[in-house]
Amino acid sequence: MSDFTSNFWEIYIAGITLVGIIACLVLLIITGKMKASTASDNTTGHVWDGDLREMNNPLPRWWSYMFVITVVFSLAYLVLYPGLGSYPGTLGWTSAKLHADEVAKGNAETAPIYAKFMSMPPEEVAKDAQAMAIGERLYGNNCAQCHASDARGNKGFPNLTDGDWLHGGTPEKIKETLTGGRNGNMPPMAAAVGSSDDIKNLAQYVLSLSGSPHDSARAALGKDKFGVCAACHGPDGKGMQALGSANLTDNIWLHGFGEKAIVEMINNGKVNVMPAQKEKLTEAQIHVLTSYIWGLSNK
Repeated sequence: MSDFTSNFWEIYIAGITLVGIIACLVLLIITGKMKASTASDNTTGHVWDGDLREMNNPLPRWWSYMFVITVVFSLAYLVLYPGLGSYPGTLGWTSAKLHADEVAKGNAETAPIYAKFMSMPPEEVAKDAQAMAIGERLYGNNCAQCHASDARGNKGFPNLTDGDWLHGGTPEKIKETLTGGRNGNMPPMAAAVGSSDDIKNLAQYVLSLSGSPHDSARAALGKDKFGVCAACHGPDGKGMQALGSANLTDNIWLHGFGEKAIVEMINNGKVNVMPAQKEKLTEAQIHVLTSYIWGLSNK
């Protein structure tokens, strides 16, 4: 790993870049002074199609000058802009700064549009057609990659249209989730549960909580083992929004359904991350997006 933490590679690439540019200039100078052997008629002796002969004329001066200008331009560019390893360039230009400036400009131009929505509660914003059109675009650009274009989610990514919320579905909780993100952690619990049979029995009991198809005899054996789960999911299995733990009684399975999926969860646990949007979106954009998402399950 030392190769990737030292400055060797940036020096190596910068060196190759400079050597390549200088080599082009040297090559032009050397070839310009070389004289090829020619016949008395100033041809090279190469003949095509019987009468097409290659002349040995020098390159036009304008072409040589353009080549030199190109080399000088490339050297000037590398002085002004980043291109030589970690050297930032005298102008201090970066693509990240350019992007940030363009985002700031765009936000400034759209600020008047968002201003009127900031004074409205999310429930009212959700009734505004213009706001919802904006919210739909914000959702498509920032949320659809995980929660799908129809907001019905994917395996491991919650459905935003069904009213089932791990941390709460009020506008305040949705805005809190969007702003700061969420970190979900289901720790591996196999050691606390017991043997593989105990784990399978517990899985059957979990299935029984939602009325899903299950083996009632094995579920009865697994009921006592549910105590290790109750600390997070509650003694009734309905979950705790303060912890973000899932409701096991509603027959909504975020990470897969059936004994196999539940056993895998008990054995391996699961870590889920909802990234914070406060660095990407303005407060006003989060407000409109909150209203849009809230409206999906409160039509």
